[in-house]
Amino acid sequence: MTILFDLDGTLLPMDQNKFIEVYFGLLYGKMQSHGYQAHALIEAINLGTDAMINNDGKTSNEKRFWESFSSSLGQKVVEDKYLFEDFYRNEFQLAKSACGFHPGAQEVVTWLLERGHRLVLATNPVFPQIATYHRIHWAGLSPDDFELYTTYEDFHFCKPNLLYYNEIMEKINEKPENCIMIGNDVQEDLIAKKLRMNVFLLTDCLINDKNEDISLYPQGSFEELQAYLRKIV
Repeated sequence: MTILFDLDGTLLPMDQNKFIEVYFGLLYGKMQSHGYQAHALIEAINLGTDAMINNDGKTSNEKRFWESFSSSLGQKVVEDKYLFEDFYRNEFQLAKSACGFHPGAQEVVTWLLERGHRLVLATNPVFPQIATYHRIHWAGLSPDDFELYTTYEDFHFCKPNLLYYNEIMEKINEKPENCIMIGNDVQEDLIAKKLRMNVFLLTDCLINDKNEDISLYPQGSFEELQAYLRKIV
């Protein structure tokens, strides 16, 4: 069995709005001395994120982001790309303060690995690899725990596009019906059920922007997740 885990709000507890506020604050704190204005910078990041979410697959999410980002802010951001890369290596780590920690994440990952299951970190690939490394470590885990982790350098689609999940399946040579997708976002994570994946909704940091009826989905805390997995895998 292959188990796909979301990261933010799933293995790594967080209030997404608080995290984004801290993250953007840290980024602007670094970039303001290099001539960037807060409103323009944040708007350009949001537009770049939208460009990745709407990516048609013809290029990587990384290239799609930087096309949009440079279109918004000009060639200067391309010349300053090294500054943004340095931010993710260094200052971004302070965003850990906006995240929680749950020992259940380590427990369930270790339990599954000991039983020989394949694990994929199916985090929305809108971050660079280095930022994903940091967030994995904040959750008390290692990138080596996962056969695959999705980053903006390597992927061409984003959640909730089903082609994102298909891209994972292609990379690991797996069938959706042999997988379980575990996440906290009803729209982004549970959509994998349309590909005949099993799904589990972790409700500790629940996101349900469209107020969908979630009563039919397996769901609950880390403890209930562990009980579910013991039955199904």
